[in-house]
Amino acid sequence: MGTWGAGNFDSDTAADHLSALVHRLLGEVTEAMAGDPVGIEPDEYDGVAVPCNLELLLLLSERGWVGVTLPAPEVIRQWQETYMAVWERTIDGLEPGDGYKDERRAVLTGTFERLAEAAGAR
Repeated sequence: MGTWGAGNFDSDTAADHLSALVHRLLGEVTEAMAGDPVGIEPDEYDGVAVPCNLELLLLLSERGWVGVTLPAPEVIRQWQETYMAVWERTIDGLEPGDGYKDERRAVLTGTFERLAEAAGAR
């Protein structure tokens, strides 16, 4: 079709670019989830990057742009189970401040759940 509007993401080339970006974000999450669980502990790089990538995927998905494809909700829920099990097992060792643990758990859970819901709606 080529170009269908004046927006920055309203062309085949933009959709291809966005698809590549989404593919990279999903690849990073998939690799982290399949790797050594130590890598997704809350004080490790992927322990921080995974929720960031999920939030970015959610934001892109909410825009409705062509080129954004999310995995099945079941995949996202499995990621959530894996990630949160590691988080729950290790967060106390970091001696979080009062209230932080509950607040952070709510943010993490909400991120996974909103992404799974968005994936189910697509």
